[in-house]
Amino acid sequence: MALTTRRRALTTLGAAFAGSVALPAAQALAGERRHRPRPLWRAHAHNDYEHPRPLLDALDHRFGSVEADIFLVGDQLLVAHDPEDLDPSRTLESLYLDPLAARVRAHGGSVHRGHRRPLQLLVDIKTEGSSTYLELDRHLRRYRHLFTTYAHGQVLPGPVTVVVSGDRAARAPMEAQRVRRAFHDGRLADLGGPTPASFTPLISDNWSLNFTWQGVGAFPDAERRKLRDIVGTAHARGQRVRFWATPDQPGPARDALWDELVAADVDHLNTDDLAGLESFLDAYRQA
Repeated sequence: MALTTRRRALTTLGAAFAGSVALPAAQALAGERRHRPRPLWRAHAHNDYEHPRPLLDALDHRFGSVEADIFLVGDQLLVAHDPEDLDPSRTLESLYLDPLAARVRAHGGSVHRGHRRPLQLLVDIKTEGSSTYLELDRHLRRYRHLFTTYAHGQVLPGPVTVVVSGDRAARAPMEAQRVRRAFHDGRLADLGGPTPASFTPLISDNWSLNFTWQGVGAFPDAERRKLRDIVGTAHARGQRVRFWATPDQPGPARDALWDELVAADVDHLNTDDLAGLESFLDAYRQA
């Protein structure tokens, strides 16, 4: 066999061998992606920091949104529900920002591996809103490319979208910024107003102050129409909807109310019961 012919034969053999190895590997990778459980973007971990492993427990249950309450103490943002629970070691950086940055690096640019949709980090301000927000903004600036950013009229998606809730005095300094790494959590009073979704992408409110139904008996028709009108108006403007103070004790009432929220296409379901909401949403998806 001539040298050139031998080389061609070896090249063909090598390509065939490489193909036989690459194909099963590619099929295995595709299978892993196909069978990897999808994130539950509707699932919102209320008071997330009260779980044994803040953030990480919610991500293990595939949640798409987590909530952290913050207090400004000096130049530190401490995470707690009440002032008496403040602990200097429990900072926004240590519980959320640093772990999120590490996870995004490990996952090639996303919080949930293989899914580019941003995780929502809802930051509930418990101290004076303006000064606390300005300190939050300084903290967020330290993490390049981690956060969805509003810059000169455009929204630039990032792995994490920060939405600021709580003390309403945070709104003024946010509105004054031409570049910011956070967005505003509106209320039902803001629905249909002039504020665009590029500033207020989320509308949140207290369920118990707007609806009488708590999951027991039939959902009144007028309240069902009201709920669907709220969601329709928000979605037409590119905004998402969340209610807090919904029943959260395991049982038929909670499930009935969650059923109505999902049927109305409410974007986030509030809970402290991570496993319970994960099971509910998985069962709903399969049904």
